[in-house]
Amino acid sequence: MVNDAEKYKAEDELVKKKIEAKNGFENYCFQMKNTLNDEKMKDIFTTDEKTTIEEASKEGLQWLEGNQDADGDAIEGKQKELEAKFNPIMMRVYQQTGGAGMPGMGGMPGGGMPGGGMPGGGMPGGAGGPTEGVDDLD
Repeated sequence: MVNDAEKYKAEDELVKKKIEAKNGFENYCFQMKNTLNDEKMKDIFTTDEKTTIEEASKEGLQWLEGNQDADGDAIEGKQKELEAKFNPIMMRVYQQTGGAGMPGMGGMPGGGMPGGGMPGGGMPGGAGGPTEGVDDLD
């Protein structure tokens, strides 16, 4: 039994990384889309910025759906692509608002900028999830 556990440990770690990356990426896409509808924020984004965020988030979610076999590294790479699109927008919004009303810690998603503060560039509640550090009761 112990030998079996050791045998499958590496495989389990890869599955765990994939699930965490997938959940973090999904959460990131939805969080960015939700930021556009935030009452304090929606008037700050330009039409082009809104379009970029909406389309890139949609494309990211479609990519994730169409690439169910992608490993954690591929998913994290795709998230970094979106972060590269979103970071300049969020930085401008952050500077314009002085961080007021911005979701996440430090006024920016992910604790500073999207991709900051979370492994793999996740969002609060993303990779690791809201139960991180909570003991199972079984």
